[in-house]
Amino acid sequence: MQLTMLGVGSSAGTPMIGCKCPTCASTDPRNNRTRCSSIIHLENGKSILIDTGPDLRQQALREKLNSIDAVLYTHTHADHLHGIDDLRAFCQIQRTQIPLYGSHDAMQHIADKFGYTLREPSNFWDLPVLKTHIISAPFQLFEQTVIPIPLKHGNSDIYGYRIGDIAYLTDVSSIPEASLALLQGLKVLLLDCLRYTTHYTHINLEQSLHYASLIQADSTYLIHMTHELEFAALSERLPKNVFVGYDGLKVFAD
Repeated sequence: MQLTMLGVGSSAGTPMIGCKCPTCASTDPRNNRTRCSSIIHLENGKSILIDTGPDLRQQALREKLNSIDAVLYTHTHADHLHGIDDLRAFCQIQRTQIPLYGSHDAMQHIADKFGYTLREPSNFWDLPVLKTHIISAPFQLFEQTVIPIPLKHGNSDIYGYRIGDIAYLTDVSSIPEASLALLQGLKVLLLDCLRYTTHYTHINLEQSLHYASLIQADSTYLIHMTHELEFAALSERLPKNVFVGYDGLKVFAD
């Protein structure tokens, strides 16, 4: 199983418009961060996308993606949803409907705001052809068990996901004890890390490292970072087995 980090940036991306800070002005490509999303390639050839951020088209072109077989939604804030229309290209290539999975609230939001995408297959592929599926417990997808991980994002209840020995936790303000129990024995953990200073809807570096120490994955990668976090400077501060994620990074869990 391979996971590709399509984007590890926060809602504004990095570089930020109009900013001249060291991270935004950096020539290190690992400081160029599109909005947060990842794709998991299963051994049976199926691909599971996590979130459809507004940079999906750019990310897909960069990674030469030709297929997306399903989408898992963590939540429906704009930086995780508003690239949904770019699923149209994959529907056209594959000539098939793409299933979407998420909480009741997430699927209802998509139906309310992007109802035109929810269509049955026909002879016309000029729009996305998608179908929502409400989940609240582990389920089978392409011969893999997908475990939704309940998380807090400020006052919102959202999902992270565990597939095999990989877990993806973005936009975290806290992880309930019951969810921590679902995250034991991981090989790869992708974990929210917004900035150095505290924030009411995201964990900061100190909190991310605390959760990483509790979960004890073989490797933890920090994602959803603002321009406050410069790749090289942050890398020097991290303990063993914790790494700074970057756009295009590929990780494996056999």
